[in-house]
Amino acid sequence: METISTSLAHGGIQGVYRHLSRETKTPMTFAVYVPPHETGAQLPVLWYLSGLTCSHANCMDKGEYRRLASELGLIIVLPDTSPRGDGVPDEKDNWQFGSGAGFYLDATQTPFAENYRMYSYVTQELPEIIAAHFPADMERQGIFGHSMGGHGALTIALKNPDRFCSVSAFAPIVKPSVADWSRPAFEKYLGADEAAWRDYDACLLIEDGAHVPAILVDQGNADSFLKTGLMPQHLVEACAGTGIELELRMRPGYDHSYNFISTFMEDHLLWHAARLGA
Repeated sequence: METISTSLAHGGIQGVYRHLSRETKTPMTFAVYVPPHETGAQLPVLWYLSGLTCSHANCMDKGEYRRLASELGLIIVLPDTSPRGDGVPDEKDNWQFGSGAGFYLDATQTPFAENYRMYSYVTQELPEIIAAHFPADMERQGIFGHSMGGHGALTIALKNPDRFCSVSAFAPIVKPSVADWSRPAFEKYLGADEAAWRDYDACLLIEDGAHVPAILVDQGNADSFLKTGLMPQHLVEACAGTGIELELRMRPGYDHSYNFISTFMEDHLLWHAARLGA
């Protein structure tokens, strides 16, 4: 693992790192914030997954999480959203697919299957690195994200309820099998058989019996993607009668930007901290 940069913030260390990934077969960059802590302490870990076109840097620069993460003693991990590089297949004129748009799945279709393995990267490879190099208590992990990253957080938590103690999302794509900006990507990554898509669709996973105790979602009602891309009503319908406690908070006047995310970031950190024993 290579250290790209470190910087002191609120008594903790904001670092950016790079390594050669066995899953994506590319260099991968990620960020980790480690709050101030006593020597030997093991801290809970909160994963933040970013949205379309983003990298680790968007939330690191605009998410405004460090002050409260320091107070709560939370490690914050920010992975990239896709493999990147000259040899990685991409559609450079399509911001909803390819570079910056890995959808946190393992692609099965040629030529994408070789590199687009973001599900395995986030759930297997990167956690090994975090456990080996940071003071992380891997028995206390939570996950959240924005938009495409909210989709990733929901599906990853639903598929790994024994690993993640908490899950929340900002404006998540809750049913990517029907959303206008994810259906084309799913077909390219996973093939035309929609049965293969169910494993990466939060609503369909819940329909198939996946379960977490509770989900927190914040959604702006002025979000331009609300009606055709996000459609939180599908998650409400999916959770009904399952025992999943969904708290959907519609925020008047808020859009899809990091102005929205940073406004409610502290709410989410507190929500996770209560469930992670921070």
